Amino acid sequence: MEGVITSSQNSKIKDLLSLRDKSRLRRESGLFVVEGAREFVRALRCGFEARSVFYCAKYLRDGSTAAYIESCGGTPFEVSEQVYDRIACREGAEGVVAVMKSRYPALEDISFKGAPLILVLESVEKPGNIGAVLRTADAAGADAVIVCDPRTDLYNPNLIRASLGSIFSVKTVACTSEEAAAWLRKNDIQILTAQLQDSKPYYDTDMKGGTAIVMGTEDAGLSDFWRNCSDAHIRIPMNGLMDSLNVSVSAAILCFEAVRQRNSDK
Repeated sequence: MEGVITSSQNSKIKDLLSLRDKSRLRRESGLFVVEGAREFVRALRCGFEARSVFYCAKYLRDGSTAAYIESCGGTPFEVSEQVYDRIACREGAEGVVAVMKSRYPALEDISFKGAPLILVLESVEKPGNIGAVLRTADAAGADAVIVCDPRTDLYNPNLIRASLGSIFSVKTVACTSEEAAAWLRKNDIQILTAQLQDSKPYYDTDMKGGTAIVMGTEDAGLSDFWRNCSDAHIRIPMNGLMDSLNVSVSAAILCFEAVRQRNSDK
């Protein structure tokens, strides 16, 4: 291993920053950047492959993270505090920024037993919202999240950060709405669209069988495509001035209603 990297002008640091900041480069290279010891370890535990790991010894908080760095198979590079502060976007990341190999699963890679629970997002743009939905999916044990007609890179650093690494544990597929709907029909999974018009309260809808909950953006809602191909329209009753919730909050409410129903007979 070479000595400590002390300059942000080092070619390896420049390459890392370009990969972090440019979605096109991430797609073309098949690589992405993960920041934080927790996220790094979760990626490894979920089978993601590390290519290189940049770490600052001062910020490593425990020996277990160092052990993961040594055994991950990626090339380790120690960096100075100044360089680490340049490559890390947030404090408290515990001294680790790694380059990992991307995975882009297809719909056919989604596996499930019994009645699957799928979350579908149509054209949701904000990485933070998608990341938060992935955290909900992980917590609820959902089988997959399908991002239709995506407007953001699934390995956007803000998405990874907001998901707390759930992007690694939850099967996440990007595809068109038409492809997603056809796959759901093929697998006999009912389609529930979250919308205000022509809908009934979510708790009056049976979600015990295979279910896909489809949500759109807060400003535009769902397209007519999803409204027309759904099996039922559901809504979260709003008792104040607002007529909708943030998409990640709505996803949590609807997803855990499905969990509640499925556990009600146990």
